[in-house]
Amino acid sequence: MPHMHMSCCCFRSSRRGPSKQDTDAKNIKLFSYNELSSATKNFHASNRIGRGGFGTVYKGTLQNGTQVAVKLLSTESNQGINDFLTEIDIITNVRHPNLVELIGCCFQGDNRALVYEYVENGSLHRALLGSKSKMIILDWDRRSNICMGTANGLAFLHEELDPHIVHRDIKASNILLDKNLAPKIGDFGLAKLFPDNVTHLSTRIAGTLGYLAPEYALRGQLTTKADIYSFGVLLLEIVSGRSSGRSSWSGLQKDLLEWAWQLYEEGRLLELVDPELEQYPEEEALRYLKVALFCTQGSAQRRPSMSQAIAMLSKQSRLNEKVLTPPGVIHDLVRIGEGMKTTSSSNSPALRL
Repeated sequence: MPHMHMSCCCFRSSRRGPSKQDTDAKNIKLFSYNELSSATKNFHASNRIGRGGFGTVYKGTLQNGTQVAVKLLSTESNQGINDFLTEIDIITNVRHPNLVELIGCCFQGDNRALVYEYVENGSLHRALLGSKSKMIILDWDRRSNICMGTANGLAFLHEELDPHIVHRDIKASNILLDKNLAPKIGDFGLAKLFPDNVTHLSTRIAGTLGYLAPEYALRGQLTTKADIYSFGVLLLEIVSGRSSGRSSWSGLQKDLLEWAWQLYEEGRLLELVDPELEQYPEEEALRYLKVALFCTQGSAQRRPSMSQAIAMLSKQSRLNEKVLTPPGVIHDLVRIGEGMKTTSSSNSPALRL
């Protein structure tokens, strides 16, 4: 099992940010603000490619010709600074084909930025749920590869790293697609380290409405199974081409997860498949939808691990539907907490309490 070496204390001891000694230890490049300003043409609006949990992301070209994505911190709040430092701490030196690579950072005066590899085809949210005049056609093979690649990236975070990492904000806008439409998980600003000897963490609630596991949203109990739940919702979105939010079906308003369970109970689950998919293997699509239901069960203990979910998706493990129980759906946001702070990210509000 590969180990991830981190020295979190050196990044968190001061608002000054990482020193050169810190970044050398972590193999992370320090950029000046002028370098990044030049690369992004003074952070021009034409280079804006999205918003992260605490800032705006710009496309840039470094002096050596390398294309990068620069996430510029947009607030002086402690929350933003903490998320910024968390992201550096957690993913520096972590490498996987299905994770966005952090190249460097800038911490100069009040200017803070993270510099990532540039991922050519933007977010899955935009490709899947964006404008219908799509430049990217997501046929079944591409959707299947996105599902499996995302699952492999999560399995790496949950099961191969030491300590494990819980992402806490798996959603379509945080899955980026490279030139071959392979998925890369991004935005680790909310991620948490999870040592082996800990059963769960009690922590502030953070994430995105529609993807939050009920035990975490209502009680603040965080485990890897919260990511599994979010992945299950993402699976439903990828196969159905629908947002996880409330939508109309036969004149009724329900969450995507509620519709999926109702159609499953009625033996009509294939009706959930995206009508834009003119050709697809029905048996495989049905399997993916059922795996999504296994991943979103109300009881966290009943959900599979990520490696088990991969085995289920790839037919290496049979689906025992006799033990499948209803999904956990959160109806009453007031129960999550009063005065929640939300920030918009690709039309999906991220909440931090």
